[in-house]
Amino acid sequence: MSKNPLRTHWYLALVAALLLGGVLGCRWSSPSMATPSDVSTGSAPVITTAEAVTASPPVVDESTAISDLEARIGGVYEAASASVVNITNRSYAISFGRMVVPQEGSGSGFVIDMQGHIVTNYHVIEGAEELLVTLSNGTVYEAEVVGSDAANDLAVIRIDAGADLPAPLALADSDALRVGQFVVAIGNPFGLEQTLTTGVVSALGRVIESPEDDRFIGEVIQTDAAINPGNSGGPLLDLNGQVVGVNSQIVSTSGSSSGIGFAISSNTVARVIPELIARGSYPHPWLGLHLLPLTPSTAAVLREAGIDLPVESGLLVLEVDANAPAGADAIQGGDRVARIGYYQIPLGGDILVAIDGVTVDTYEDLTVYLETEKTVGDMVNLTLIRNGETIAVTVTLSENPEA
Repeated sequence: MSKNPLRTHWYLALVAALLLGGVLGCRWSSPSMATPSDVSTGSAPVITTAEAVTASPPVVDESTAISDLEARIGGVYEAASASVVNITNRSYAISFGRMVVPQEGSGSGFVIDMQGHIVTNYHVIEGAEELLVTLSNGTVYEAEVVGSDAANDLAVIRIDAGADLPAPLALADSDALRVGQFVVAIGNPFGLEQTLTTGVVSALGRVIESPEDDRFIGEVIQTDAAINPGNSGGPLLDLNGQVVGVNSQIVSTSGSSSGIGFAISSNTVARVIPELIARGSYPHPWLGLHLLPLTPSTAAVLREAGIDLPVESGLLVLEVDANAPAGADAIQGGDRVARIGYYQIPLGGDILVAIDGVTVDTYEDLTVYLETEKTVGDMVNLTLIRNGETIAVTVTLSENPEA
């Protein structure tokens, strides 16, 4: 079906006008609303809310609005693209003929400070024996890994570019994002350097799987800005040219960009990256509990095995780790072992149902809460079910030794 060009231009003009009014800080005049103190006997009638709604909308010049929007997007590209780099991950393998065969992958990253630190995804640098960074001017530098965190799919590498180093990009407050806000992705999809795509924030607060087994990343931004292989590690920017996220994943049934991309929020970056630069790793908060999620199917199997479950959901405590943090010794793990299929499962332990009053039904719920709301050394209040009774236990979070 062909599109009506007049309707398309009208829509673009309206979007541009709304964007410029909100993002650029422009204000449209509107009928003033009198307050009771403004009204005196015999004065003109006060405009009611209903009457204000029917007032004539501001006149928008279509060509000017579209030109201003294009200029704003182009300005972001001009200001930020030089700070976006191409990262080549090179490793070596032995062929069947006992020949050394180089293997390469590529991704994106961006300069974060004047010391030459570059932010990217963990999966971009994973397994690298050699890392090469190509700047927008074509200069290639060898890079070293400063720190990485598989759980949040973030990494920091560094180059010694001297005066050739591009200006660092600033981080925005991703908590201030709103659905529908325009965003720009810059990266190197399919090896095509300095590619720009545009879109909007499609959703906020998404949870995606981490490259690390049984881990999840919260606070994730969903966007319809096209993100393809090679965009990973590049910045998602607002129209002020500030980084709101790090492009990380695509959801696609075809293996190509399907218009659904995910970026790790800038607030997650702000929390994790300083630790990676300072110590090479990120300290993940830990309860020291080995847990089994109680899904309907799991609960049914346990009941068939003769286990009395007083709740339908939660996290069954199988075992309390010997090195668990302070306070965790008040939690009870399983006191007997039942064989269920091919597995032997400790049963009879407490059931964790909430943390700081927030319900936890799955391991994902617990992980996301700890990662986004807490840090090592914080105290958390756990609500547990023991023998059908509700109890409360306070635990001081320690660093996860396995993360």
